[in-house]
Amino acid sequence: MRPDPIRKIVIAGGGTAGWMAAALFAHMLKHPAAEIVLVESDEIGTIGVGEATVPLIAQFNGVLGIDEQDFVAKTNGSFKLGIEFRDWGEAGNVHFNGFGDYGDAIQGISPHHHWLKLHRLGDPAPIEDWSMPYAAARRGKFVPPQAMQGEAAFYKYAYHFDAGLYARYLRTYAEARGVTRREGRIAEVKLDPATGNVSGLRMDDGGEVDGDFFIDCTGFAALLIGKALGVGYEDWSDLLPCDRAVAVGCEAGGEMTPFTRSTARAAGWQWRIPLQHRTGNGHVYASAFISDDEAVATLVGNLDGAPLGEPRLLRFVTGRRAKFWEKNVVAVGLAAGFLEPLESSSIQLIQTGLARIFELLPDLGFDPVLIEEYNRVTASEYEKIRDFLIAHYCRSRRPEPMWAHCREAAIPEGLAYKLKVWEAAGRVPLYTEESYQEASWVSILIGNGVLPKRYDPIVDQLSIEHLRGGMAARRAAIARAAESMPDHATFIRRACPAPVAA
Repeated sequence: MRPDPIRKIVIAGGGTAGWMAAALFAHMLKHPAAEIVLVESDEIGTIGVGEATVPLIAQFNGVLGIDEQDFVAKTNGSFKLGIEFRDWGEAGNVHFNGFGDYGDAIQGISPHHHWLKLHRLGDPAPIEDWSMPYAAARRGKFVPPQAMQGEAAFYKYAYHFDAGLYARYLRTYAEARGVTRREGRIAEVKLDPATGNVSGLRMDDGGEVDGDFFIDCTGFAALLIGKALGVGYEDWSDLLPCDRAVAVGCEAGGEMTPFTRSTARAAGWQWRIPLQHRTGNGHVYASAFISDDEAVATLVGNLDGAPLGEPRLLRFVTGRRAKFWEKNVVAVGLAAGFLEPLESSSIQLIQTGLARIFELLPDLGFDPVLIEEYNRVTASEYEKIRDFLIAHYCRSRRPEPMWAHCREAAIPEGLAYKLKVWEAAGRVPLYTEESYQEASWVSILIGNGVLPKRYDPIVDQLSIEHLRGGMAARRAAIARAAESMPDHATFIRRACPAPVAA
C-alpha cells in the first residue's frame, strides 16, 4: 500500500531561498490538504546584498505567472545580458560571457573555430564581436529578444535586483496563496526517536511547529541538515581559495550597464551590479593573501558613487553538503552549499534544487532511492559549476601570490580532462548536469588567453576570402542589430521604472 501523502511542509528560514520555496510550493501544491508554513525571524539578517542572476530565473518567474515588468519595477531591477570580466588572465584584459553563442554553425563547425583561424592570420577582432548579447551590452543597449528578428533574436537575458525586495515580493505572492509565516527564532530542532526524522521545531517563545517535510533554508547555520541531522560539509577551499567578501551599495553612478562586471583584484575580484536606485558592489577575496582592512579599502576605492552605509563582511567556506537530502529534510540555498558568485549561480542552485524536489516529490515513505537520486544529481551540478569557476582562475598569468597559488594548485580530474581536450583541438567535452554550455566555456577560455593548438581542419575548406567575407558580414549584421536597440536605461524608464520613494 502506498504511504500517505505529505500533509504539512515546513520551510525553516526566509530570505531568497525560503520565499522562493514557499512561492513554488504554494503554486504547485494547490491541494488544500498540503499546508505550508515558513518560519523566520526579523532579527536574523539575510546574506543578500543585491543579486545578479542567469536566464533560468525567467522560467521560475514564468511558472509562477509573475509579470516581468511588475517584478523588475518592484525589485528596483535591471536587465543582464552577461558578465564582463576585466583584468582576468592579465591586467588590461577584457572579455565577456554573454547569454548567447557566436552564431550558427558553419559547415557543421562551431564558429569559434573560424575565429581561431582568423586570429592566427592576424585579424585583431575579438571573438565577442560575434556575440549578439555582447554587441548590445558594450553599447549599453537592451530589448528582449522577442522584439528582434532573425539571428539577432537568438540570445537570452537575466536580471539584477535587490535581493531583499525580491524576497518581499515572493512573500506577498506566497501568503496570498495560503502560506503561513511564523515569526521567531528556532530554539531546537526536534527529532523523532523512532525514525530519526525531524518532527518539529521548538521556537524561542516556547511554541512548536510540527511538520512532515522540512526545507532547510537557514543559511550557513544549516540548523536542520547540519546541526540536527549531522550531515557533513565538503570543503573546497583548496580548489577555490576565496573565503570572504565585503559588500556595500553605493549611489548610482556611471552607466546603468545591462551586464554584471567582475574586475580581478590582487587577491580576488570585485563585482558591480547596477540597479535602478543604487549600485551593488562587493569584493570577494582570499584572506590568506590580503587583510580585511585592505580588502575594504580596495572595494571602497573603486566605487562609482558614495557608499550607502558601512561595508559588510561575510565569511564563507566554499563547498557543499555531503548530502543535500537526509531523511525528511532537504537543504536549499546556503544550507546546501556555497560557491562564490562569480557566475551568478546562487539563485540558479536554489531554483534547480526546488525543481528537483518536485521531480522526485516524496510521500511519507521517503523512498531512499529518490533521496539518493536527488543527492547524486545535485552533487554533480555543484561540482560542474565548481569546475567552471576554477577554469576562470587556473590559467591566469597574473603575477600576484593568490593567482600564482591558483595556477599551481591541483584541479579536479574532470576539469583537467576538459582543458586537455580544449587545448588539443578547441573542443569542449560536456558532461551531464552541466550548467554552462560550449559558448560559455569558449568565452572564458579564449577570454583568458587559453588558446588551443589547432582549429578544426574543416575550416580550411573555405577560402580565406570566403571566410573573411562571411565572418565580416555576420559581424556587421550583429552590430547593426545592436545599434537598433534602445538604451538600457531608456527601456527601463519606459517599461518598468521602480516606484518613486515617498
